[in-house]
Order: sequence, then C-alpha cells, then structure tokens
Amino acid sequence: MTGLSDAAIWRRLQPVAATVLVAVVIGVPLWLVVMTAGKSQGEALHPDLSPPRHWQLLENVRQVWVEGDVPAALLGSLLVVVPTVAGVLTFGSMAAWVLARRATRLNAALYAIGISGIVLPPAVVTVVLLLRQLGLAGTATGMIGVYLGIYLSTVIFFVTGFVRTIPPSLEEAAQLDGAGAVLVFRRIVLPMLRPVLATATILVCLYVWNDVFYAFFVIGGRLDTLPLNLFRVASAGLYLNNWHLIFAYVILMSLPLVVVLAVAQRRIIAGITSGAVK
Repeated sequence: MTGLSDAAIWRRLQPVAATVLVAVVIGVPLWLVVMTAGKSQGEALHPDLSPPRHWQLLENVRQVWVEGDVPAALLGSLLVVVPTVAGVLTFGSMAAWVLARRATRLNAALYAIGISGIVLPPAVVTVVLLLRQLGLAGTATGMIGVYLGIYLSTVIFFVTGFVRTIPPSLEEAAQLDGAGAVLVFRRIVLPMLRPVLATATILVCLYVWNDVFYAFFVIGGRLDTLPLNLFRVASAGLYLNNWHLIFAYVILMSLPLVVVLAVAQRRIIAGITSGAVK
C-alpha cells in the first residue's frame, strides 16, 4: 500500500515539478532581460535579478529604435522572412502531399532525402561559393534560397505526417466531380493543413528571424536584419557596456514573434500532435 501511495503522490507532484522547472528555466532569464532593459546605464553595468529603482524601459526602447537604426533592420528581416516562409510552406506542403499519397519506393527514398536536412547541416563555405558563382551572394534572393533549402525539410516532415491522417476519400470525391490535382490540393487539402502549417510557420519564423550565422556569411554587410544589426552596433561600440540597451533591443526584436505565437498557439499545439505524433 505504501508503494502505491508513494506512486500516487509522485503522479500528482509530477505536473507541479514540471511547471516549477519550466518557470525557472524560462522565467528567470526572461525576468533578467526585462529587469535589465528597464534600468539606467549605471544600474545595468552588472546585470542581476534586482528590479530597477526607476523604470525607464520605454525610454531605452525609444533610444534603441532611433540610434540602433531598427526600422531599416526590421525591413531587412521582413524582406527575408516573409518570402522564405511563403516559399517553404508552399513548396513543402505540395511536396509532402505527393510523398504522403504516393507510396512508392522512389517516393520513400525522396522523403528520406527530403527530411535529411533536419540532421545534416549545410556546408556554409560551399553554399557561399555557389551563390557567388550564381551572382546571388550578398542579396536577399540568395539568402531566401539558402533558407528554403535548409527549412524545407522541417515542413516536409511535419506536413507529411499530417497529410497521412486526412482520409483519401475526400480527395477521391473531389476527383470524381472533375477536380484536377491542383484544385484538389487548393480546395480540399490546403484548408485542412492549417494547424500544421501554423506550426511550421512559427518554427521557420523563429529560425530565420533569429539567425545570425548563415546571414552573416551570405548577406553580412550588404543587408541588415535585426540580429545582424544588433551584432554590428554592439561590435562597433555603440552598446559597449550598455546592457540596458542590448536587452531593450532583444525585447524589441522578440515582440513580433511573441505576438504571432500568442495568436497561433492553439493551432501550433494541434499541428505538433497531429503531424509529429500520428
């Protein structure tokens, strides 16, 4: 009886322990960022968890927005992120639909190759040299092409699993009514992919929006994105020892993703459970 009682207590404590762990892992860094961003320069010289004596978060954000040239960097990020997300979702969902519906050995091999990008990182030097040969180095088009090649694997992986849960009879009924493949995909399949596409959108946005590594080698110095701009101004000394401005920039850069995540939260959870588990 004692063993059963201990097991029951542990089952009840597990959610509490998980909640506390998540709160500590996520809450403490978030608290540090917000508290430091709200301090003056003198208070923020040595970042800690103490709250500021006088809040000046809005003043710090306003200073970052003007002196850090954030509007131009925001435009650069949007020029890269929006076409990348649209292209990845379009081509990835179409490829996933074909791979899920046509069970052949060739498609099985193509699916394995398609999702291999999740675990096989691209060779950066080779990619840069190829872009130079194509005349796309240092351009937004070249950067979008790199992201398309990297993150198509993620979309194919999630969407293929989701498509397999959709009854083929729905598509067959549309085909009997005379609908072609494109119309079936656009009218029948695509609307049902909204939950998993919401998940893929958040994942790709998160990767591309915060990327510094690939952007530095491909478009560094020619087009500013928010992470590249933060790296540039910090390296140039504008934010030297100004931790309150650095963390204010981090908050400013994270706000768009937080808004998108809050809006699409339910569909994200549904897409993960349907696409990755089933």
